Amino acid sequence: MELLEFIEKFAEQFEDTDSTEIKSTTEFKKLDEWSSLTALSIIALADEEYGVAIKGDDVKNSRTVEDLFNIIKKRK
Repeated sequence: MELLEFIEKFAEQFEDTDSTEIKSTTEFKKLDEWSSLTALSIIALADEEYGVAIKGDDVKNSRTVEDLFNIIKKRK
């Protein structure tokens, strides 16, 4: 699992946000399009793409895209 691949898949969860805006350091909860529905999409992404179960608290306690990546990578 590579960070750039994860960022790409993460960015696909947003319809109106330009994927070039999303980097490893992006504070994803500050994105205009961020919502609880997007959080659920990210949880589903971790499960479907990486076979890793993350919880709402994992998303809540993460600040950047890379924080989420590290949680998923650690559990893989």
